[in-house]
Amino acid sequence: MLRQIIKIDEEKCDGCGLCIPSCKEGAIQIIEGKARLISDLFCDGLGACLGTCPLDAIQIEEREAEPYNERKVIEYLVNQPTAVLKAHLMHLIEHNEMNFFNEAVDVLNEFNIPVPIKIVKKAEPTPQNTGGGCPGSLMQVIARPKEESPIVENNSEERNNSELKQWPIQLHLVRPDAPYFKEQEIVIMSTCGPVASANVHSDYIKDKAIVIACPKLDYTDPYIEKLTGIFQNSNSKKAVVVIMEVPCCKGLSKFVSTAAKNSGRTDLSIEEHTLTLSGDLKSVVRIF
Repeated sequence: MLRQIIKIDEEKCDGCGLCIPSCKEGAIQIIEGKARLISDLFCDGLGACLGTCPLDAIQIEEREAEPYNERKVIEYLVNQPTAVLKAHLMHLIEHNEMNFFNEAVDVLNEFNIPVPIKIVKKAEPTPQNTGGGCPGSLMQVIARPKEESPIVENNSEERNNSELKQWPIQLHLVRPDAPYFKEQEIVIMSTCGPVASANVHSDYIKDKAIVIACPKLDYTDPYIEKLTGIFQNSNSKKAVVVIMEVPCCKGLSKFVSTAAKNSGRTDLSIEEHTLTLSGDLKSVVRIF
């Protein structure tokens, strides 16, 4: 069948293995010093491994491939540590792949293997996660006056006011249909960016909607789907990806450009702003 599946450029791959933990199906292994797709049956084509490759050696292509087989994946994963199986099941839930999740539960029950996550009944598709009831994830729009005078404390130190107009800001927690994304320039910033840049509020937060994410340390599986939803719902004309000058940060740009393509938008412009480790702007490149 014709479907999306990963392609590994062996000339670029240096065998670092950073892609392996992100593949919750066990489809990638290091063989003879290179990362290799061991079976089409194991690759779900969702691209969780894309942002982990510092050399951009992994791409998604559409080609003839055997259909993804959840049973084969589970039969493989039951011989792996329980944490690997659990990560795979959570991966399915994050992507709302409930048919595959239910099939995985059936296979585990068939083998008399305990399901490593708590379930009351077989999973059903659920509405977009709004934060799980956590007060810190409650969506808010923060009203700010057009002009605010700097706050002066103890008549000696002048401090700038925050320009943030929304909450939450972490990519896992924001809703794609949040009102603060509507008709706004959207900034997708690496987690390190706000710490490195002294001018982050004036340059990247004022009059903009913002999300932060780390392509190296976050659980990134839902990120492309979440960004796609933001682009489809917002009608924004421009997005800016702010990354640091380290290789792993490039994954964030990959997520954003892939999501832009998946959104079907032809009127969306995306720039990549790269900051030096000292917080200075190193380069600006249009990536979509």
